[in-house]
Amino acid sequence: MKTVKILLGAICVCMSSWAFSQTSWPSRPIKLIVPYPPGGPVDQLARTVAPKLGEILGQAVMIDNKAGASGTIGLDAAIKAEPDGYTFGFGVPGGITVLPHLQKLPYTLEEINYVSLIAKVPQVITVGPKVPVNNLQELIALAKKEPGKLNYASAGNATTPHLGSELLAQETGIKMMHIAYKGAVPAVTALLAGEVQVLSADLPAVLQFVSKGVKILAVSGSKRVEALPNVPTTAELGFPSVFVESNYGMVASNGTPAAITQKMREALTLTLNTPAIKTQIANQGAIATSSSAEEYKKLMQQESMKWALVLKKGQITLE
Repeated sequence: MKTVKILLGAICVCMSSWAFSQTSWPSRPIKLIVPYPPGGPVDQLARTVAPKLGEILGQAVMIDNKAGASGTIGLDAAIKAEPDGYTFGFGVPGGITVLPHLQKLPYTLEEINYVSLIAKVPQVITVGPKVPVNNLQELIALAKKEPGKLNYASAGNATTPHLGSELLAQETGIKMMHIAYKGAVPAVTALLAGEVQVLSADLPAVLQFVSKGVKILAVSGSKRVEALPNVPTTAELGFPSVFVESNYGMVASNGTPAAITQKMREALTLTLNTPAIKTQIANQGAIATSSSAEEYKKLMQQESMKWALVLKKGQITLE
């Protein structure tokens, strides 16, 4: 029975690939704009998905890194590309759910053509090697004992690490000092060096540093993650509202034919359901997740409303 299921799965993939090859699109390589530099977690995620996606579509999917301005430069380029189905973008949450509340952007949210989610990346709450706590309860107790003494790092003002720690402080009633760094790498370096004591960050940014002493106290969500089966969630610990994850997806420009975005969505779903791809993404600390366009759009709208409240309550600006 197991052999039959495997054969049927292989036949389905082959038939899907054949169906794509029978259409006029795509007839040449497709560009996927990644709004961050090469080598980072987001770029790694995109490069994990691209080869298999290209295999299913029958044309190469080429990564084009356009970094800068917290991801908005690359996002703008993708949204305003020629709507011919040969340029897509890697949708990053900051440019969709946070920055529109803080500054005027070169694009509007109405211009975004949502295709599908690709992955959800859980955020984790971590402390440095020398911080005398081993769980979230102890961290909260220490912060309440010495208000304002603990420093927490971020990858910059209004980034997800900043907002994650701010949400934690708002929901638990603790006070910590924010130290902004220029990116996730220097923030983690500061945590290891003891310049700061706390860091809320996307799991892929810190997972490799557990062996160097970074202590992961909790997953900011409702489900434990495969890479950290023994680490509890904030929901388990009594703080269900401390829920932070980065949702990455694929976007296109308005005007891209619906038939093309539908075929891309189908190809993405096949890619993300491939066991080897799922495993690679899980090993990076992320969760492969496809969706409909409406589901992706609705999730981004919900996230936008949540962060708008956190920004207002915390009086957070880009300065």
